[in-house]
Amino acid sequence: MFHNVYSNVVKTTPLVHTITNYVTVNDVANVILASGGSPIMADEVSEVEDITTICSSLVINMGTLNARTIDSMRVAGKKANALGHPVVFDPVGAGASALRNETALKLLETINFSVIRGNISEIKFLATGGGTTKGVDAAEADRITDETLDEVVAFAKRFAAKTGSVIAITGAIDVVADADKAYVIKNGHASMSKITGTGCMLTGIIGAYVGANAANPLEATASAVVAMGLCGEMAHEKMLRLEAGTGTLRTLIIDALSNLTADGLEKGAKVEIK
Repeated sequence: MFHNVYSNVVKTTPLVHTITNYVTVNDVANVILASGGSPIMADEVSEVEDITTICSSLVINMGTLNARTIDSMRVAGKKANALGHPVVFDPVGAGASALRNETALKLLETINFSVIRGNISEIKFLATGGGTTKGVDAAEADRITDETLDEVVAFAKRFAAKTGSVIAITGAIDVVADADKAYVIKNGHASMSKITGTGCMLTGIIGAYVGANAANPLEATASAVVAMGLCGEMAHEKMLRLEAGTGTLRTLIIDALSNLTADGLEKGAKVEIK
């Protein structure tokens, strides 16, 4: 499964329209390229419909939210829906401020998202309109553990059924689910949390994978989550060998993504289906 998804990305080089945040925009563009896609980072409201029209998918990321880009997200999302293009939503910091809360819920109401990716606190906020968050990070009380895993899987499936979206909840353990099926993914390394924007990077990769596999958003999303986690593992191991630090880790993750193969992705996946 992962082999075929990855091969489609490499074959088609999906063009990904990405409205993301200025903290991570360069890294997001680079991981899309490293994954086999091609990024367009356009957020001017007067051109987003044109840009979305020529792209395979749209990524909306709320990282550095402002009034100008909120309009761009709404306009681009509606256009992508009209065209039948996959739309990926990253509700960064949902639950942290009134503006983020209002924007996230309004976007969820007006745009049909193929995939929603966030940490457990962000996804819980979207599902319930409440909860706790620690800035852009998950609240400690929400963290996914082996003990809470079945509960989180059931929650993700319910929210997927309600929204019609694939729900990707990422953290130490990742859960990617639609209404009927969930992938539990245990790839990745804790050191990845020491780099700004690994979640944003993953959302960009999902945009590329879903853009090339629009008929199979669940498998595409799970494959992207495995790819990012697996490359994080490889990058961490190499960082230790080099006696380097997190600045090098960031570069090594991008390197690993660019050197990833379909066979390597399939063999390296640590996945359980629930």
